[in-house]
Amino acid sequence: MVQGAGREAHATARANAEEEAVAEQVRCLKRERDAVVLAHYYVPPETQELADHVGDSFALARLARTIEAQVIVLAGVAFMGESAKLLNPRRTVLLPVPEADCPMAHMVSVEQIERVREERPGIVVVCYVNSTAEVKAASDVCVTSSNAVGIVRALPQSEVLFVPDMNLGRYVAQQVPEKHVIMGRGWCPRHAGISPESVRALVDAHPMAEVLAHPECTEEVLAEADFVGSTSQIIGRACATHARELVVLTVEGVTHELGRACAGQGKTVLFPQPAPACPNMSLVTPERVRDCLRDLSGEVALDERLAATATRPLERMLDLAERR
Repeated sequence: MVQGAGREAHATARANAEEEAVAEQVRCLKRERDAVVLAHYYVPPETQELADHVGDSFALARLARTIEAQVIVLAGVAFMGESAKLLNPRRTVLLPVPEADCPMAHMVSVEQIERVREERPGIVVVCYVNSTAEVKAASDVCVTSSNAVGIVRALPQSEVLFVPDMNLGRYVAQQVPEKHVIMGRGWCPRHAGISPESVRALVDAHPMAEVLAHPECTEEVLAEADFVGSTSQIIGRACATHARELVVLTVEGVTHELGRACAGQGKTVLFPQPAPACPNMSLVTPERVRDCLRDLSGEVALDERLAATATRPLERMLDLAERR
């Protein structure tokens, strides 16, 4: 038993040393490359620890526009790297794992948008940032889960095509009943995979828990929630509530930031089972961040004409969000 414990302690110490060695390499490479690392809440905690800034899609987009460093490493999935490049085209934007993609981003096409525009002249196309640059270019304004309700409410048009996420679109439609919202048919496999039964099981076992849900969850799951908001809004609510137990209905990668933000509050975070995990975000390890900085690999490149058109709805999102 003692020998086994000793081997385990040695393995842990070695793993910690290797982790710190990678972290030091990343710190050195950031200085050499004049680089800034932006990380999403859903990437592994070790990667979040390496980042200069950690946030949700809206926070990262807003930050990307202001970065003055020569290199931006976007520790997230493909559409996030594209957004950073669109908003700050003079910088070199690197994706540590270019193949890490968001399935939802491909659940709507330009042809589908154009068909609705033909059938309904005057409709405004609202595009969730979880989308490709081509889809953004075919849209009028982008939104994130943190600002979708406010931006749709602020638009002068009464008829809205919301793509690609039907769950977020449905939530927006419920919050803004004065608008006629037509939803796309996309969804996030992680959030849509949370079942109402798994949520009820947790609530039955923890009746004093507060349920915090992301609006990418299904309508049935949102009906079980005490609070609905974006990842950053969930973190804010988790820290503000007096509840000691929190049922969190989003990707479990948020645990790291919840622990940091709510440190010392004695909160217990519970996830439905199986706990939602994004396999694409999980690929963005510290080693991949180091390698892309070392090799300047994974550079995001966009056609200039496409970029000029796709940037406008992103800029409009940021401008509208700042006015609110």
